[in-house]
Amino acid sequence: MSSYRVAQVGAVGAPFEIVEREVQRPGPGHVRIDVDACGICHSDAMFVGGALPGVRFPLVTGHEIAGRIAEVGEHTDSRWKVGDRVAVGWFGGSCHHCTPCREGDFVVCEQLKVPGWAYDGGFGATVIAPADALARIPDGLAAADAGPMACAGVTTYNGLRRSAARPGDLVAVLGLGGLGHLGVQFAAAMGFETVAIARGADKADFAKQLGAHHYVDSTAGTPVAEALQSLGGARVVLATAANSAAISATVDGLTHRGELVVIGADVEPLAITPTQLLMQARVVRGHPSGTAQDVQDTMEFCVLQGIRPMIETMPLDHANEAYGKMLAGTARFRMVLTHTEAGRAR
Repeated sequence: MSSYRVAQVGAVGAPFEIVEREVQRPGPGHVRIDVDACGICHSDAMFVGGALPGVRFPLVTGHEIAGRIAEVGEHTDSRWKVGDRVAVGWFGGSCHHCTPCREGDFVVCEQLKVPGWAYDGGFGATVIAPADALARIPDGLAAADAGPMACAGVTTYNGLRRSAARPGDLVAVLGLGGLGHLGVQFAAAMGFETVAIARGADKADFAKQLGAHHYVDSTAGTPVAEALQSLGGARVVLATAANSAAISATVDGLTHRGELVVIGADVEPLAITPTQLLMQARVVRGHPSGTAQDVQDTMEFCVLQGIRPMIETMPLDHANEAYGKMLAGTARFRMVLTHTEAGRAR
C-alpha cells in the first residue's frame, strides 16, 4: 500500500505530530482528494480539545479543504472526475434520512458529517469524502483561497444573503477577524451600506479598504448601539466576533424589525432582554455554515467580485506553529496549511 503524511493529534490537547498513514480506497459514493490546502478554523480547537461528543483520537482535523479528486469510488455521481478541483467544508456530507434532510435542509442534518469529526479532515495530504460534500472550485480561485471559503467564507456569505437585508440597507459587521474581514467585503459587494465594528481607531482605514462605508470603534466613548442608531439603525448586524458581550451590545443598534445574525461562537450567554426584542419586533437567530452548493456559490461570487481571503500559508510540517497563531489571534487573517508533492501518496 502507498502512504501519505498527516498532522495528527494523539490525545486531547496534545500537539500535532507528523505521521505516515496507508492510503485507503474510496467506497461507493465517495472520492479521494489530494489536498492542496486546508484552512485552520477556530472551531478546530473544539476538536483538538475534545470538546465535541464522539471525537476520536488520534485525530486529523481540518474542514476548509481544497484539492483535486485523485480517485472516484464505485456508484459515485458521474459528474465528478479525477482531476476535478473541489472544496469540502464544515458541511462534509449528510445522512439523507433525518427529518431536516427529508425537508431539504441538509446543513442542519442530525448526523452532519463534519471533516475531522465524522472522518479524517484536511490536515493530511489526502482525504476521503462523500460526493455530496463536494463543491467545484471555479477557475481563477487558488486552492489556498478556496479552502477558507468552505467554512469562513460560506458562513459569512450565506449569513448575509439569507438575512432580511436588501441592497441599500444599513448592514453592520461585528469583528474584523477571519470571518469579519470577509463579511465586510461581501456586504459591500452585495450593495449594502456597510458598517464595520471593531476594537480600536487604528482599524478604520483597514475597514474602509475592505469596502466599509462607516467604521465604529467599540472602545470609543459612544456605545456601539448609539453609533448605529446615529446612522439610521442597522437592518442587520452580522456578529462574527466570538464575544457574547460585544454581540449583545449591538442589539439596540438595530432598526425596527432588524435582525441580529450570530455566527461567532461563544459559550457565554447573550445579555438580551425580551423588551429589547418585543418593542421593535427585532429578531435574533443563529446561522450555520452552508451546503456544498452554498460553498460553490460563495466561491463563484468571490471570482465575480474579486473577493479573496487574507491568508498566511505554512507547510503541513509547521502545523503546530500555524495552529498556535490561530489560537493566539495573531493570524492575519486565516492560517492555511499547504501540501507539497513530497507529502503526496506514494
